[in-house]
Amino acid sequence: MTLSTSSPSTTTVTLQQLFEASSSDRHLPPQVLTANLAASVSESSSSNLSNQVSSNQMTAVQLDSVVNIPFQQFCLDSRQLIRNEAFALLKSHTPNCQKSRDYLYQAANNAAFILSEIDPLALIATGNIPPHANLELTPDNAKYIAQQQLDALPCPVLYVPNIRDFLGSLIQARLQYQQRVTLPTVVAVTGTNGKTTISQLVAQLTQLTGMSSAVMGTAGNGRLGALVQASHTTGDTLAVQQFLHQMGKEGAELLALEASSHGLDQQRLQGMPVSVAIYTNLSRDHLDYHADMAEYAAAKAKLFDKAHFPDLTHAIINIDDEYAQIMLDTAHASHLKVWTYSLDPSKTATFVAADITPSLHGVEISLCTDFGDGKVNHLDIVSPLLGRFNVANLLAAIAAAVALGHKTGIDIERIIAVIPQLQGAVGRMQRVPSNDGCFIVDYAHTPDALSQVLASLKTHCKGQLWAVFGCGGDRDTGKRPLMAQAGLAGADKVILTADNPRTEDPNVILQDMQAGMSTEQYQRTHIESARQTAIEYAVSQAAADDIVVIAGKGHETYQEINNIRYDFDDSVILQNALEQAGRV
Repeated sequence: MTLSTSSPSTTTVTLQQLFEASSSDRHLPPQVLTANLAASVSESSSSNLSNQVSSNQMTAVQLDSVVNIPFQQFCLDSRQLIRNEAFALLKSHTPNCQKSRDYLYQAANNAAFILSEIDPLALIATGNIPPHANLELTPDNAKYIAQQQLDALPCPVLYVPNIRDFLGSLIQARLQYQQRVTLPTVVAVTGTNGKTTISQLVAQLTQLTGMSSAVMGTAGNGRLGALVQASHTTGDTLAVQQFLHQMGKEGAELLALEASSHGLDQQRLQGMPVSVAIYTNLSRDHLDYHADMAEYAAAKAKLFDKAHFPDLTHAIINIDDEYAQIMLDTAHASHLKVWTYSLDPSKTATFVAADITPSLHGVEISLCTDFGDGKVNHLDIVSPLLGRFNVANLLAAIAAAVALGHKTGIDIERIIAVIPQLQGAVGRMQRVPSNDGCFIVDYAHTPDALSQVLASLKTHCKGQLWAVFGCGGDRDTGKRPLMAQAGLAGADKVILTADNPRTEDPNVILQDMQAGMSTEQYQRTHIESARQTAIEYAVSQAAADDIVVIAGKGHETYQEINNIRYDFDDSVILQNALEQAGRV
């Protein structure tokens, strides 16, 4: 079938046409998509309705009646749904039957059809029927009334409980039907820390060696040098697939993206052609979402499973991390080419930093590579990136570039040669130019992250190390004194200031941060609630051999006060302060 290139606003398609159009695409074989839908509908026929309805025989709406209904695009947000789009009703991490029911009824007025991950009969039968229906639910008539309500909806609803297993592929099939493009090769990075920096370093290395590259993650989405701020590290399935397709339209050959644990757990990356997967590390985070660290690690490990990402060829894993074995086991089970990296010269890894020499201008690295062919290579690297942890980030990025080089013919020597041209991710150990002293903007906003940043910079520092930071308002108050203690443990001088106070009084937050401080610690601490004034004070007081870290906001370009976001960019404020002080 010839692929359509008409305007999305005028072109309709059916699921059956998508199956036929994608028959030659190994990523979207029609038999797989058809089987997935059929299996999901079959599974739904034996499901149980909670408490009131014992079974759900989807007699009114079956697969055949949906696959031939014309629709325009897919939509995941009922508020953005336009007429004749196909709506996917997905479960929320925090289930709310009333909201899901509202989404169902709202979408039904405009959708061509609805594919629901939630049992629609259960949704209707176990809740309140809309007031205009004038029907009363009892245990005896719940199923009958629910089926009546379902049948009365303006569009058919198909229960597809495993829709996340193929939703990304369906969306990409629709986009490709609209306009066939060559999709970029994807490198995905997962881990608690380092995702943003590594993804951007991968994109830079590949671009500098001849590939057209793009990134997707916390610091923004788009081509290098033209990023658009993102609201989530990993967007929803529709946003991810649309972005992938758009990058293909723009000719990007490589997409480096951040794979969050939320995104992996919720299968938002399903259908992405991930070729190289990178694991950085795991530390306590997101336990409001994951039950424990084991569940958190299991979500990360999905990135190394070919059952989820059939295009995978390489796994690149930090063996210095205590959770590395889980990723290694998953990667080996998927028969991937597994490369490891380490900052410990005593360990056997594919990429090892045998020696690290830091300076205020970056770091010199003696790199040893061992690909298991009996030949160990020794390479000298000059990196402009500050911090020991950025050495680990760089090793991961080099490994990814080498893995891609197997396809493009780019060798490791060429990759090493362009490293001096690298720039750190915006707001991640970002050095703001000055004639003397060293001034850094970093995103570190947790005690652990701040400790790591200060420990890394301490090795570069000939004079005193300054830390300027605060704590966010309307957030975990118990973190506040821990944050201050992390700063005092790692820095010689500390300036406590505001950091998105939101609806709280910044002075109250600063008082919380000072809890438990000793007299000696108070002597090393300056309190200034106005963040701009705090930055200007640091610039005026720091000596020529000192390092100043402005931490907590990084790439953010606002200060949130009383529900209003005011323009505030640490790097811009710092640059202006340096100019006013005559230090640039």
